[in-house]
Amino acid sequence: MKLGAFSVSLNVQNLEESKAFYEALGFEVFGGAMESKYLIMKNENSLIGLFQGMFEGNILTFNPGWDENAQETPQFDDIRKIQQHLQSQNLEIINPADKDSEGPASFMLKDPDGNMILVDQHR
Repeated sequence: MKLGAFSVSLNVQNLEESKAFYEALGFEVFGGAMESKYLIMKNENSLIGLFQGMFEGNILTFNPGWDENAQETPQFDDIRKIQQHLQSQNLEIINPADKDSEGPASFMLKDPDGNMILVDQHR
């Protein structure tokens, strides 16, 4: 199963402080905007999303069809195929993508320890 680019989406209290912290670790701003209350930061192949006040907790994120540079990959597993596979494994999908749709879609699930996982396809 090809899940695409992986990142961690962090719920941060202070976007400026978090930005400065991750810059000290060698991350650079890759996307987002301070005025929109989120930044995507990158260090080589590692991606971290910093989100102020957008959701509770932290989220593991996969982007089928994208690589770590937000570039389209030539081959990928469509999110509906991934969702169907996970459901066949008796995993609970929290907000399923419409199985009859095409293109961008997302769904969420939790791992056994309650960590939220977002599968978010942009194409």
